[in-house]
Amino acid sequence: MTAKPALADFALGTFSVAGAPPFAGLVIDGRVIAVGIESVFQMLQHWDDALPVLRKLADAFRHDANIRARSAPLEALRIHPPVDPPRNVYCAGMNYRKHVIDLIMSQSGTAEETPGVTGAERRAMAEKTMDVRAASGEPFVFIKSVSSVVGAHDAVVLPNGVTRPDWELELGVVIGRPARHVKRQDALRYIAGYAVVNDVTARDRINHKEMRFDWLKGKSAPSFLPFGPYLVPAEFVGDPQALQLTLTLNGKTMQDESSADMIYNVARLVEYLSEHVQLLPGDLICTGSPAGNGAHYNRFLQPGDVMEASIDGLGAQRNQCVAEGNSGA
Repeated sequence: MTAKPALADFALGTFSVAGAPPFAGLVIDGRVIAVGIESVFQMLQHWDDALPVLRKLADAFRHDANIRARSAPLEALRIHPPVDPPRNVYCAGMNYRKHVIDLIMSQSGTAEETPGVTGAERRAMAEKTMDVRAASGEPFVFIKSVSSVVGAHDAVVLPNGVTRPDWELELGVVIGRPARHVKRQDALRYIAGYAVVNDVTARDRINHKEMRFDWLKGKSAPSFLPFGPYLVPAEFVGDPQALQLTLTLNGKTMQDESSADMIYNVARLVEYLSEHVQLLPGDLICTGSPAGNGAHYNRFLQPGDVMEASIDGLGAQRNQCVAEGNSGA
């Protein structure tokens, strides 16, 4: 069994108090101290220079009572997305092996079944398909609107007319260096840190009659990407393929899976994206969601539902679902 990562020395976030403008803060031992830089996004543009300064500030916080006295308890602050907003949002679809196999099995209607082939044999064929895809295929990536991003404790607004809104807990990757034509063996060097994200999806609006997929209507409604609470520097996370992702709905566990189940790991996703776009500091990559989405249970989000999502060492989200027009409830 892989050991869980140690608690981070510090994390970064964006916070505000009593309606004041948001500020970039260093999170240490449940307290937040302003870092004196305009935003986390600004820090990411000079990440190699900013990280040593943050380490020194964290060390000073632990040894200087005057610095600690200038900090605020985390619970006294509003938590915004840690990078508010990210520059671009790239999302990997169908990237967890068990999740995709479950989807293949759930879509195996009687018309598609081969006489004499058992469910176990169909699952074995689906597993072989995933093995071939992992070995010789390539990731499937789409872009999600930055305007869908909200904080880790903000409401998720269910748009009028959407009948199948779904949760998708994912590991978020934040880029800290420009990356173009990066090889996977070097890819993790371009990552500033990791965060919790929830790629909320309107399943009933994904399929378009003419073009098949409609990511605009299905993925990019306001509040459809809770992000945070923090950005944890990569050096404190260790292996991104050894993290447990857990999401509960109204207290019931729906997703509970390791990032080891990714078909294309974090390094491969960075390699693939950098082949086709210029990745820039402040870009957010959502790496796919494990098995246990609402589509698996045929149970979709409703007003009043509460999603609680966490990833080892990266903090936790708590988002209540509200009907459109009641987002202040």
